[in-house]
Amino acid sequence: MTFTRYVALGDSFTEGVGDDAPQLPNGVRGWADRVAEALDDAYGGVEYANLAIRGLKLRPIVVRQVPSALAMKPDLVSIHAGGNDILRPRVDLDDLLTYYDDAVARLTESGATVVLFTPHDPAEAPLIRRLRGRFAIFAEGIREIADRRGAVLVDYWRIRDYDDPRMWAFDRLHMSPAGHQRMAIAVLDALGVPHDLAPLELPDMPARSRRDDLRWTRGFLAPWLGRRLRGVSSGDTLAPRYGEPTAVATITTG
Repeated sequence: MTFTRYVALGDSFTEGVGDDAPQLPNGVRGWADRVAEALDDAYGGVEYANLAIRGLKLRPIVVRQVPSALAMKPDLVSIHAGGNDILRPRVDLDDLLTYYDDAVARLTESGATVVLFTPHDPAEAPLIRRLRGRFAIFAEGIREIADRRGAVLVDYWRIRDYDDPRMWAFDRLHMSPAGHQRMAIAVLDALGVPHDLAPLELPDMPARSRRDDLRWTRGFLAPWLGRRLRGVSSGDTLAPRYGEPTAVATITTG
């Protein structure tokens, strides 16, 4: 199987947050860009759209992005959604998964190959580990959707490389460049796409200090909680990074 048009849907995970690239749209790169580049290397002439926006919950992703993606007639779609819903004080996981299942059905029925992701196991995540039960239930629901709809599954929960703190950005919520590289490898391997991507070399293991925790609290946690209280998102003013199918060969990755 070869692919000629790839559309990436979702939230900050797919937008590329944590993998800074000031020269690119929204100032990030991410695993989806890496996948698009590998697809172009393998098959040539690949077009790529990335509609993901940080902070979006599942329903807005489906309402805003799925129809746009279908109109582009892709042969490959990836979608990651639900993480921002699980972080809210209240969430109906059964309702969320039912809604997600319907969206995935629409995508697979178009004839596109669809890639789904379980959430990461947050056992080592200081901000969200108390919600591990929610994440585990949602992960199993995603596995069932992938089975039912014939989607390709990347089981993020079971990739234990992400237990390493060096796979995470300063905010401890999004992947670092090494984390995005590892995810690109996982996606390409799940699709059976030939590639030459290798894990990035990791720096020495950092020794976390109280000063680091204070810097994280001031630099990320306090602003993040403030946005939640105000009902705003860091993605409210952003447009999709590549809102229309774009020839991968014209994208400067840097």
